[in-house]
Amino acid sequence: MASAQTSPAAKPGPRLGLRERKKIQTRQAIRSAAYRLFEEQGYDATPVDQIADAADVSPSTVFRYFPTKEDIVLTDEYDPLLESVLRGRPADEPPLTAVRHAVVDGLRHILGDDTPEMRVRMRLIRDVPALRARSGEGMAESVGMICGVLAERTGRRADDIEVRVVTAAVLAAMQEALMVWVDGGQKDDPLAYLGRALDVLERGLTL
Repeated sequence: MASAQTSPAAKPGPRLGLRERKKIQTRQAIRSAAYRLFEEQGYDATPVDQIADAADVSPSTVFRYFPTKEDIVLTDEYDPLLESVLRGRPADEPPLTAVRHAVVDGLRHILGDDTPEMRVRMRLIRDVPALRARSGEGMAESVGMICGVLAERTGRRADDIEVRVVTAAVLAAMQEALMVWVDGGQKDDPLAYLGRALDVLERGLTL
């Protein structure tokens, strides 16, 4: 998964060193320039050297932070945040409830500012096939991380089919909820769409 605006690492917290702050600023400058150009002229029509020029950095600097153009859109810090929130849930909480709270709380942290960049990012993931495919790959990594935490909480193996199905279902519901939000013109609160999607899972996939 991914954040579209300033990463959680850039949010207020313990004061970072100058070097780390500059890295965050450079990363965000590249992202901001890219999103603006993608919105103005389209993803495929925007080369990396143009993004670098708009961000006032070299193309090599762009690639140092983002190995591919796709990574500018898809790289985020969501998984570590989700893992931290999930590990902090009460030990006696039902697994699906714990995952639900972790997903909602994590996304609230990332989507809370509801920035224009976040909205552009979600439209790009919907509209650009390469980004949609890579987003699916990133979801597979998230599945592995959540399965590991749920295995610890339940005493099951991380490759237990029920653990994997529950995890995959939650993340697929989250992705679909955000796509419905995009398809609907990005009106209302995206977390409301997520809540409705997770309600479907909790009531047992009945219609």
